[in-house]
Amino acid sequence: MANEFKIIDTQEAFDAAVKERLERQKKAVTAEVEKRYEGYLSPDDAKKLNEALDAAKQESARLTAERDTLRLDAVKVRIAGETGLPQALAARLTGDTEDAIRKDAEALAAAVKPAAPQAPSFQAETPPGSAVESALRGVIQSLSNT
Repeated sequence: MANEFKIIDTQEAFDAAVKERLERQKKAVTAEVEKRYEGYLSPDDAKKLNEALDAAKQESARLTAERDTLRLDAVKVRIAGETGLPQALAARLTGDTEDAIRKDAEALAAAVKPAAPQAPSFQAETPPGSAVESALRGVIQSLSNT
């Protein structure tokens, strides 16, 4: 008989006899686990995906805020033009809605609107003659105005 029973009397002999059986069992269990959990993410892969998702959410929030700011700036420029404000004052307009911005623009336009131009005061030139005569005429005129 080729397969005769041998007595195992050392730990090394026992380890050698069991090693092959342990390897076969390990391969079978590994194959079963891989088959069962095929298509699932590992914890490391899930962590990487969550980090990528968080980064994408932050970028989306940043871009949304930038878009909203640009839209609001465009509304301010348009309303400034409609109300007659200079473009330099468009950035000073406040408000979150178009109506609020329009009210602020109208109030600012009323405050900035120049007053009616005033005519310069008229002063006649000094009449020809000597300086003494001119001085005497100035004194007489100032006395007649009081």
